[in-house]
Amino acid sequence: MIHLWPKADQEEALANLRARQLIEAPKSPNPKQDAELKSFLWNEFQIRLPDTQVCENHVTPFRAFADAYFARSGVAVWKASRGFGGKSYLLALLSHCEASTLGAEVTCLGGSGEQSARILEYLQKWSSDEENVQRRTRYASGGLVTALMASTKSARGPHPQRMRLDEVDEMDLEILNAAMGQPMSTPKIAKQTVLSSTHHYPDATFTEVLKRADERGWPIHEWCWQETSAEPDGWLSKAEIESKRGEVTAAMWAAEYDLQEPSPEGRAILPDKVTACFQKSLGVFEGKAGEEIVLEEPQEGAKYAHGCDWAETKDWTVIDTLRIDCRPMRRVAWLRLGRMAWPMMIRKFNERVQRYGGRACHDATGLGKVVDDYQTVQAKGIWLSGQVRADIFSDYIVAIENGTILSPAIKYCEGEHRYCTNDDLRGSGHPPDSFVAGAMAFHAAQIKPAFLWA
Repeated sequence: MIHLWPKADQEEALANLRARQLIEAPKSPNPKQDAELKSFLWNEFQIRLPDTQVCENHVTPFRAFADAYFARSGVAVWKASRGFGGKSYLLALLSHCEASTLGAEVTCLGGSGEQSARILEYLQKWSSDEENVQRRTRYASGGLVTALMASTKSARGPHPQRMRLDEVDEMDLEILNAAMGQPMSTPKIAKQTVLSSTHHYPDATFTEVLKRADERGWPIHEWCWQETSAEPDGWLSKAEIESKRGEVTAAMWAAEYDLQEPSPEGRAILPDKVTACFQKSLGVFEGKAGEEIVLEEPQEGAKYAHGCDWAETKDWTVIDTLRIDCRPMRRVAWLRLGRMAWPMMIRKFNERVQRYGGRACHDATGLGKVVDDYQTVQAKGIWLSGQVRADIFSDYIVAIENGTILSPAIKYCEGEHRYCTNDDLRGSGHPPDSFVAGAMAFHAAQIKPAFLWA
């Protein structure tokens, strides 16, 4: 069996591979399902990837590997422990298998040139009998693996079927955006992208990737040292785990090895308070565009407050409804809409307020009389600037952190609240749409009815 660690075992296994010359002509047929892929990895390389789930909501390295190889989603996110997760090794092995068995063209892009080179080193050791020219490894199958430089020019160039990005949190967002246009399917090979990283920083590129995953439905495959050390296929020893635990700070271990949230410095809302607010026991929803989430139909005698943030060019319209005659307040209805004609968006808001009754506020910043012309319900337009903006946002954050508001686990809404930063909420920033809608609803709940329309 090949263990991903320690290095001595890995080097010995690679030497065996070169001696057996398995690269040009794999003995096993191309795998078609997970069991066949496991057999292929063992028969060709004596490799067994860890496949025992330990932590709730985690997957195993093999499951993530198989889903990418079989292109079960166009884009997948891998979030794994630093060092102990084996991400670079898995991406190299994945690229090698895709190029040699599928004849796929694969690009590998690291958060730095060194990260890309590390993947290339694995490939060049495995494929010693193939054509290796600088950062390219060409296969007899017609497959090609290219390790790209960490630059926008390099990222925009090729159009492979498969793209593997490593340590995304160290990558400039501009480079990531340029690279995302690369993959293109062929009649025989489906395109597939893996965005892999440890989540080091609260406000860097991988945070943006996680936001996009929530919004676009990309699967997020998480695993930590507990999966890579689990019997029978785990490769990580208890001694190595304890040694590393003694070398790093508790905060680093929590974030980079246990996969807890990175330091909340810069976050607008404490991450643990966001978790407490969005409770799975109240329901779990994706929050997809057009998906109207209704937790509670209007109740006789109940009181409600509504908030709305309007889509302009590329943002979303979000309509949020809180039940406010109970403590904690509860989010009972929520809707996200893409950009559409103003009358259609405003009609949805009118219908919600008419249906539930109660107070309502909306973000009128920069909209002038546009909303007023189509509005058929009483709703106060708030110009979010200066101290008014700061106070409304601050009040909403305090309410969440004090447990004043509870919500079902709406993934899109929770993600925007979790990754909202102080910079987003400043006058020059762009606050998340669902945050603004929630703040508007909470503000409506605080205003005395007699003064709501003043």
